[in-house]
Amino acid sequence: MASSSLACADGGGPSSDREVTTGQTGATAATDATASAKRLRAVRIARFDHPVEIKHAPGYPHLMFVVEQPGRIMVLRRGRKLARPFLNLKPRVDYDGAERGLLSVAFPPDYRKSKRFYVYYVDNAGNIRVVEYRRRTAVRARPNSARPVIRIAHPTNANHNGGRLGFLGHDLYFGTGDGGGAGDEPGNAQNLNSLLGKLIRIDPRRSGGHPYSVPADNPFVGRAGRDEIFAYGLRNPFRWSFDRTSSKKQVRLAIGDVGQDSFEEIDYLNLSRARGGNFGWNRWEGFTPYKGGGEGTIKPSLVLPHPPNCSVIGGLVVRDRSLPALRGRYVFTDFCNGKILSFKPHLGRAAGRPTGLSIPSVTSFGESLKGALFVTSLDGGVYRIRQ
Repeated sequence: MASSSLACADGGGPSSDREVTTGQTGATAATDATASAKRLRAVRIARFDHPVEIKHAPGYPHLMFVVEQPGRIMVLRRGRKLARPFLNLKPRVDYDGAERGLLSVAFPPDYRKSKRFYVYYVDNAGNIRVVEYRRRTAVRARPNSARPVIRIAHPTNANHNGGRLGFLGHDLYFGTGDGGGAGDEPGNAQNLNSLLGKLIRIDPRRSGGHPYSVPADNPFVGRAGRDEIFAYGLRNPFRWSFDRTSSKKQVRLAIGDVGQDSFEEIDYLNLSRARGGNFGWNRWEGFTPYKGGGEGTIKPSLVLPHPPNCSVIGGLVVRDRSLPALRGRYVFTDFCNGKILSFKPHLGRAAGRPTGLSIPSVTSFGESLKGALFVTSLDGGVYRIRQ
């Protein structure tokens, strides 16, 4: 996220369950049953310690996994928070109260059989790490099963750590920040020999004595540049997602890339278009030249002015049939603004429209196996969106 974005909301949330809507308190919302049946509601289902992500796991439809930035993964079972963590990584994680910490978890499609899952965190030396673990039961991991997959040096600044893992088949994708500071002075995002400021794709399973392998069709295999790179020119892709709903022919990709001084941006495009693509940073910020501009870069689908926005939070395309107002639309927000926006996914320029929802300090959107929509807030709340 943007510098100090996580730190600026470091505090407690509300002390009791509530609904959050734009311009209304929970008490006001509860008094108008007719309006409640028509509008979107954010219903808080549990509180956590600085939650930054919520994920489901293949084969376990009644479980949701909540990532707490200080270093734990907690479990919701049928909507109820379990007291004991799924995994506690606090001794391994550098949680600085700002942007470092435990940032993501991902479960491969064969998770129920393989028991393998992956975490993304910043270690005590400031490095980005992806590590494989195994579960003991459906709600308990094996803490001593750690197998390091990849380590990416992040030597100088504490910010811009990226922070989301996602599977497409057995390939693991993750976005890394440019190394932090202002303006990407080292030029990491445009440097094809650096894994910072990139979208990375690997097969994280052990292969031939190596901790992971690289898909043979990655764009820089056999060319100048790191084989692991799928796309480059990103500043801090803190939250991104795949869209399998909008195109029957191919998967699409939606990235929320945190801006520098003027613009936050959403990139929405076919995954094939992103392969080997340059998203422009630090030559461009949004549609505006930043350092030199130039041709050959992927332009955003949408930009948000900065200020009042400070750190875009990319979301997902909603599949929940109980949310007709949002179903088939891409939802996203900004960490400082808090207003939940949406647009109908399509290639080319887009314009966000208000959903009527406002949630403070949003850190991620997530969905259950059946498509139920959830939102996490750094204030502590995990919300389910209802209509």
